Parts: sequence; structure tokens; C-alpha cells
Amino acid sequence: MIENGRTEGNSQTAGAPSVDLGRSPRVTLRRITSHDQEEFLERVSASVGLNLPATPEAFQTFLGRFDEGRSAEGLLVCLRDTGAIAGNVNINSIIRGRFQSGSLGYASFTPYAGLGYMTEGLGLVLRHAFDELKLHRLEAQISPENQASIKLVQRYGFRHEGYSPDLLFINGAWRGHDRWALTNDMHGIVPDAPHPTLPDH
Repeated sequence: MIENGRTEGNSQTAGAPSVDLGRSPRVTLRRITSHDQEEFLERVSASVGLNLPATPEAFQTFLGRFDEGRSAEGLLVCLRDTGAIAGNVNINSIIRGRFQSGSLGYASFTPYAGLGYMTEGLGLVLRHAFDELKLHRLEAQISPENQASIKLVQRYGFRHEGYSPDLLFINGAWRGHDRWALTNDMHGIVPDAPHPTLPDH
């Protein structure tokens, strides 16, 4: 059963952990804060091939991108029993108006990869994005070689919308990615009222 909570104020720059945004049987979802720097950097260092900040300076720059869902949301998937950070999910490039869309980026950390924690976590992210943030659409750009990430979005019914060459600049080069997308009605979570920035006509 999923239990939704809310935070008050700008918790992403606060010194204490933020309130849960949702819970599944094994994980919780919450916003990333400055309190998470040491553990986050340890997780990134222990994991292989992640395009995430690896120094305190880079972490603080990373943290500064997030503003509680106005233009970007930085989220952590944590174990319910210990609170350990199992994964990271960002909702980037949030655009309102007629688009009401965001772009997903996510990573599973060693030693928790491959154990299903991110599957549970992504379910919480989708509920938060569609119900709380009132987004209509989420996109995920995934390298064709990243089969684990592709299988993750497929579990939630993301549709494949095509391949874009030279889409994202990663590790010093422009690289092609597959585009996957999910809308709130596809997922069965349509809020009672749309976001106030959605035009009437």
C-alpha cells in the first residue's frame, strides 16, 4: 500500500532528511538534501559507469538544480528498514503550459542494483509526478545498450517513440538514445484538477 506524504518549505537545501513522498513494501521516496552528500558520494564511488556528481563541489551544483518540482525534482529511493540510499531519480526539464511534461533520469546504486528496489521506487515516482506534480507526460531517454533501464520503463508501460541520434552529451560525446514516454492516462493516474498553468482551451 502506498502512503503519500508532503513536505513544507524548500527541503532540498535543508540540513535534515526530507519527509517521505511515498512508500512501497520495501522502499520510500523522498527529496534529496544537502544532508545526503556523504552517503550519495559513497554510493556513486562504489557504482560503475554513472554520470552523477562524484565530488562535494559537484554534488552542491547538482543539488542546486532542484526546486521541488517547479522546473526539476531530485528524488532518492531509500530502503524502508534502514534508510539507505538505493537509487536516484530526477525529474528534469519540467515544462508547464500546454506541455505539462518532464524528463526522467535515474540510477541504481551498488550494492542494491538488480534487487527490484528501483522498480518499486519508479512506481512511487510516477504517482508523485502524475498525482502531486500534476504532470501529463514523462519521458526517458535511454541508450539502446542499457537493457536494464529499458526493461524498467517497459514494466510500467512506457511506449517506445523512436531513436534520436546525437541526443545527449555524455562522456565527452553526443550519443544517440531511444525515447520512451508515459502519460498519466496511460498509467491510470489522472488528477481531479489539472495543473493551474494548463490553458483552458
